[in-house]
Amino acid sequence: MSVIRNPNPKIFFAAFLLLIFFSCDQKKETTTNGDNERIISVSFSNVGGKAGSYSKIKVNQDSLYLEKGTVSSKEHIVWKHAITAKDWRQLTSHFDIKTFNTIKSSESIQALNGIDETFQIKTSKTSHVYVNAYNDTIHYKQLQKFKDQLSQIIPKEYQ
Repeated sequence: MSVIRNPNPKIFFAAFLLLIFFSCDQKKETTTNGDNERIISVSFSNVGGKAGSYSKIKVNQDSLYLEKGTVSSKEHIVWKHAITAKDWRQLTSHFDIKTFNTIKSSESIQALNGIDETFQIKTSKTSHVYVNAYNDTIHYKQLQKFKDQLSQIIPKEYQ
């Protein structure tokens, strides 16, 4: 007769099933209602005026690219800067993706020697373009906060 006793097979089988149950990964369901939409990049530009001035800024999760100049004087400046994840979160924290479709653009004033302000916001699902949205006083606040945050990152000589 053996000194080691066989445990009850029912208990062994139940313990085995519990181990399998708790060790299996469940796939996370993805929602299609926009809850998982995120901002990929934000571009901001001012173009126009009598001298043909331009300023273009593109920001994504890890970098900031600025280009500015004047066509009439052939002036052109480029500035590149790496940004941290904290900077990216701070820049995009004021955006409400759900309201992007409600932001209203205005007519271009560049043909009248005015300067057009253009935002392009790319998300994981779509892209939004706004021209002279500053006339939409209700929804423009989030774009203005983005510009304010940018002015804290960009050195004064490039603003």
